[in-house]
Amino acid sequence: MASNLKNQKQILDKLKIEKLNQMQEDAKLAIHSNQEIILASPTGTGKTLAFLLPIIAELDRGLNHIQVIIIVPSRELAIQIESVAREMGTGYKIDAVYGGRSFSKDKLILQNRPAILIGTPGRVAAHLRREVFSTIKIKTLVLDEFDKSLEIGFEEEMMEIVELLPNLNKKILTSATPNIRIPDFVELKNPVFVNYSDDILTGLDLKVVNSPVKDKLATLVKLLKFIGQKPGIIFCNYRESIKRISDYLEAEGISHGCFYGSMEQIDRERSLIKFRNGTNRLLLATDLAARGIDVPQIEFIIHYHLPVKAHEFKHRNGRTARMLREGTAYVIKWEEDMLPDFIVGAKQEVILDKPTSFDTDWSTIFVSGGRKDKISKGDIAGLFIKQGGLKHEELGLIELKNDCAFVAVKKSKSNAIVENLNNSKLKKKKVRIRLI
Repeated sequence: MASNLKNQKQILDKLKIEKLNQMQEDAKLAIHSNQEIILASPTGTGKTLAFLLPIIAELDRGLNHIQVIIIVPSRELAIQIESVAREMGTGYKIDAVYGGRSFSKDKLILQNRPAILIGTPGRVAAHLRREVFSTIKIKTLVLDEFDKSLEIGFEEEMMEIVELLPNLNKKILTSATPNIRIPDFVELKNPVFVNYSDDILTGLDLKVVNSPVKDKLATLVKLLKFIGQKPGIIFCNYRESIKRISDYLEAEGISHGCFYGSMEQIDRERSLIKFRNGTNRLLLATDLAARGIDVPQIEFIIHYHLPVKAHEFKHRNGRTARMLREGTAYVIKWEEDMLPDFIVGAKQEVILDKPTSFDTDWSTIFVSGGRKDKISKGDIAGLFIKQGGLKHEELGLIELKNDCAFVAVKKSKSNAIVENLNNSKLKKKKVRIRLI
């Protein structure tokens, strides 16, 4: 027990987390003590860490097999959990597989078996069907945000996954939605509930902004200038609307990224990378961004369009005021429209004209080497600081992928970095370095 507590302290230190919240403590105890667990807690309360800590503590270091499979509804959530698990620094190999990437690349990654495999239902089911890896040691299955996977049509694939994992002795289901239906195919007999679904986001301030005309674009721009240079997400109901709004924001000199389902996977990933590292302070998105992305410093969200259902409203709001921090959710509505019944307690916000610059201090640089080349974040930081001449405060977030990396640097230094470091040697590999 003392060893586990010491390991947990080391992990939390690496994640820069002082201590677990009560939900995480209760979930950890339930997962250690039971075989069937349903964890219900709002978006932004830390469910990922709540299940990762206990399942990693129960892994067998002596096995060269996959021991845990985590199923998620989206590629972004798979990538996010993979990133969190690796940041924990446990020494276990952890990989993610998902659609939009070739099977051959997956098979290459899976040649050296990870202890934990994270993936979307379709891609994991396909690998199981093709017997790409052995299931003999897979004892734990996590269905993260399982209701979302069901909602978007993955029931058959999830059913197949459960059928193709005959040796399971632990099943963990998580959701951000209260009053969820547990699907019969999971075959839970006596699950333990860790239910925090009635929690409210105590740090959330909900405000309504009236638009004097039905077209809300001018009001959106006025609101953004009133809020100022803070990181936030603007939610829209339709991807077709995003193009129109994006063009308007661009014409107003407001830099931003876009994020919606029909974008190419590489473009979606890079939008999130540039949002996380501060190159873009705004993200214009559909409800795809309401779950599965983790940018802890999001200070506000804007409902440009109101969602149809109450739980969608709740999930969007859960992008801000995360982990007991403060945040604001703004609802923009035409002044003649009525608010739906599920919006209660909103305050009227009067926005004033305020000139604001939306220039960002950061740029994002691509590096053509990653984990498979034995390159670490420290190697990249050393290259940029020692050979590139950057000061520590001029180097921002480094995101390391399997075959590449993305580095935030101060915009004033970005061109010089590319010119000085392109085609440099990094761990015996010549790497291309360019601005994206």
